[in-house]
Amino acid sequence: MTDLTARTLQGSELDDYFDVFRAAFLLDDELLHFRGVLDAGRSHGVFDGDELIGVASRLAPRLALPGGTSAPLAAVTAVGVKPGHRRRGVLTRLMRAQLHSLHEDGGAPVAALYASEGAIYGRFGYAVGTYEAKLSVPGKTPFKSTVDIDPRPVRELGREAALEFVHRFYPTVERDHAGRLSRDDSAWEVRVAADRPGDAGEGKPRFAVHPDGYAIYRPEKGWNDRGPDFKLHVQELVAATPRAYAALWRYLLDVDFAGEVRWDKAAVDEPVVHLLANPRTAGRRVVDGLWLRLVDLDRALRARTYSAPLDTVLEVTDAFCPWNAGRWRLRVDDDGNAEVTRSEDAAALDVDITDLASVYLGGNTFAGLARAGRLGDADPDALRRASRAFATDVAPHCQEGF
Repeated sequence: MTDLTARTLQGSELDDYFDVFRAAFLLDDELLHFRGVLDAGRSHGVFDGDELIGVASRLAPRLALPGGTSAPLAAVTAVGVKPGHRRRGVLTRLMRAQLHSLHEDGGAPVAALYASEGAIYGRFGYAVGTYEAKLSVPGKTPFKSTVDIDPRPVRELGREAALEFVHRFYPTVERDHAGRLSRDDSAWEVRVAADRPGDAGEGKPRFAVHPDGYAIYRPEKGWNDRGPDFKLHVQELVAATPRAYAALWRYLLDVDFAGEVRWDKAAVDEPVVHLLANPRTAGRRVVDGLWLRLVDLDRALRARTYSAPLDTVLEVTDAFCPWNAGRWRLRVDDDGNAEVTRSEDAAALDVDITDLASVYLGGNTFAGLARAGRLGDADPDALRRASRAFATDVAPHCQEGF
C-alpha cells in the first residue's frame, strides 16, 4: 500500500480539489460559485502517491464571542474523501494537518464546521457548540395585541441597493450575538445572498429592508385547491431593536400569497415565538448548528468575556492536540476578563477538550454536561460557578452555512 502524505495545496491543484469534493458528496456542478472563496494556502490535501484523495479547506472570518469580543476563526469547509479511499485514515490525516498548522502558525484559536454526519468529528475534538431551530409560522398569523411594531415601513429593495444597505448595517450588530461571522464581499455573495435559485427549489433572494434591520428571503412557489400557497424561506433576519424585529416579521407574515414563513437556521430562542397571539402556531425542531474545536485552549479562553468571576483549575484531556492537555487555571475578574495559565494545583473539574468546546459560546453548560455523566464526580459548587461564568443571556447562533 502506498504511503499517504498530507500537505498544503498549491493554486494549480484547486481543480483537482473540487473534483475530489464533488465525487465525495455525489455532486455535479453545484460548487462552481464556491471556487472564488477557497484559498489554496488554507487548503490541505492527502495524496496516495501523486493522486489527490482527500481535501479540507477553511475560510478565515472572525467569530463573535460572548461579551461583544471576537476572534479569528478557522471555518472548516469542503471536507471530503474520494470514493474508494475511505477507511484508510485519510480524514484523520486531514484534520491533524489542519489543526497542527493552525497551532504552529499561531492562527485562529478556534475552529468550527457544520458536520455532514454527527458521529464523525468528535474524535477530532469537535463538539456541538450552537443549536438552531427549523422554524415555521403560518402566513397571516396574528401577533399579540400588545406587540409594539415600529411604524416605519419595511420596503422591498432591489439587489444592488439592498446589498449596499446590509453591508453597512450588519457590522453594527455583528458582535451583539455570539456565533455570528464577519463578512467580506465574497462572503455575502457566496454564503448569504447568492444571486441564484436555492438548492431546494426556492427562487432568488429578495430583500425586505427597514431603517433598523433587514430580512433576506427566498420565495418557493406553490398552489393548492384554495389558491396560492407560497413558502417564504428566510435566509437571514437581523434587527437592531425589538420594534424593528417585529416589523420585519409582520411584513414577512403578511406577504401576499405566503402560506408559510420558514427559517431553517433560526435561533433556538428566536423572539418571534413570544410575539404570536398563539405561540403553538410556531413549529420548531432543534438541530445541531456549529461544531466547535478549541485549537489553542489558552488563547481561546482568553478571547471571550465571562458573565461572573471565576477561579478554577481544569484538568483537560486532548488526545488529538496534546498541547492543550494538562492542568489549567482559569481566573476571571469582575469585568469578565480571563487569565489562563498552566497550574499544578488540584483540579476542580476534569474535562475533555470536547466538553470545553461545547460550553465555549454558552450553548451548553458544565452542569448540563455533568447531568449527562460527562464530567464524572465533579464538585457541585465548582460546576455551578463554572456554568454561571460561561453562561450567556442570548443563545449563540450562526445564521449562515459555509
